[in-house]
Amino acid sequence: MLLRLDDEARQVALGECLGRALEGRGLVYLEGQLGAGKTTLARGVLRAYGYLGAVKSPTYTLVEPYALDGVRVHHFDLYRLGDPEELEFIGGRDLLAGDALCLIEWPGQGEGWLPEPDLSVSLALAGTGREARLEARSPRGEQVLARLAAMPELAACRLMDPDDAREGEAAR
Repeated sequence: MLLRLDDEARQVALGECLGRALEGRGLVYLEGQLGAGKTTLARGVLRAYGYLGAVKSPTYTLVEPYALDGVRVHHFDLYRLGDPEELEFIGGRDLLAGDALCLIEWPGQGEGWLPEPDLSVSLALAGTGREARLEARSPRGEQVLARLAAMPELAACRLMDPDDAREGEAAR
């Protein structure tokens, strides 16, 4: 799924929709260069569960936990991770296990240690806005994408995904 996000409000709205579609659990990789909007998207996900406070990227603490209305969210930022094994020392296995929702910025820094995500969200600068490419990496991720595709709030943001175009041509 490819989306155009014209401004910060649309990024937050996508995060809120994503939060609802995830239903409070799963593993999501947030990828993109510095300033692409990974933390802004995480703020939207947290808003879906009622969190209205400031959301800062946990660059130095590596993880920021949130307990919200029966939902546990762990927001990771691995940008400054020196070695993937450091995740073991901070209790990463326990944080990633179970029924929590884990949002991981800079997942490449944990390569070889992190499990495969349910969903990967890649953000890129596009003019004055952003583009978001969402890819399912598990059956659960496919369910999440299906829920997102059905949300009317995202219809104005949707761009033709090259994979969708190829499927349409094959059907002719």
